[in-house]
Amino acid sequence: MIEIRRVLCPIDFSDHSKRALDHAMAIAAWYESTLTVLHVFSATPVAPFGPGPVMLEPVVLPLLDRDRLLADTKAFAAAEHVSGVRVDTVLREGNATIEILGQASVMAADLLVLGTHGRSGFERLLLGSVAERVLRKASCPVLTVPKGDAGAVNEALYRTILCPVDFSESSMRALQYALSLTQEADAQLIVMHVVAHELERSSDAAVIAYDDGMTVGNFVKEREEELRTHLLKASAGAGGNEYSRVESLLTHGKPWREILRVAGERQTDLIVMGVQGRGASDLLFFGSTTQHVVREASCPVLTLRHG
Repeated sequence: MIEIRRVLCPIDFSDHSKRALDHAMAIAAWYESTLTVLHVFSATPVAPFGPGPVMLEPVVLPLLDRDRLLADTKAFAAAEHVSGVRVDTVLREGNATIEILGQASVMAADLLVLGTHGRSGFERLLLGSVAERVLRKASCPVLTVPKGDAGAVNEALYRTILCPVDFSESSMRALQYALSLTQEADAQLIVMHVVAHELERSSDAAVIAYDDGMTVGNFVKEREEELRTHLLKASAGAGGNEYSRVESLLTHGKPWREILRVAGERQTDLIVMGVQGRGASDLLFFGSTTQHVVREASCPVLTLRHG
């Protein structure tokens, strides 16, 4: 059973953080979660006037200005508020990435909802951007919401959910989340697996086919049937037998291209993906299928990290 008790949504008062807050509110309402709305501000250092070495001194935001900023944060959250959702507002000062991750750790967030700049800009941002740094380092699930997303809390937020799986532990965990959200939103769930083209050119396939006295084509066909059976079992194991709106889909090609293609053709409202953890945090996210999907998808993407 999936429990989302604490949701964190950082805001910067922009339209893209407003869209992210819409999604955070809706999910908090479904799971009866407490939603924490966070705004991070930084004091700009200034150099004192006069001769001698330049010494940068931080500007301390006056208490009155802090109160106003907190009031603005509360008003921003109130404008998107959903009845029944408990909302806390928090101000933190410092580096946005560090403070967001720090707040997520302190409150033991079950979900972090983050607005991005959308396809027109997010995929071209430098690696030092807040959104991408948070994605690399957050230990909890992260939902990225592009600026162009049209979701609203008073409408059907997720009508079609896409969950790509590779049968790893992380993707199976993602499938549990996808099914839970599907049930809460009364949506259609598409569970897909992509067979890479490399399989047909694999030397292992040729050797096995030779040893078994079959053609490479027949070997690939048998392998695809095994994958299809595995996919159906995975869907059923996640609860597909009890929930009729679960579809299994096997496709061929480059995984990230196929995921984006299916998401576009089926007008997917949410993509849920598992991400395998690696040793170095800075290598955790970039260069992966997830990177391409998050950067180029026109709908929100929920990533869950394992390891």
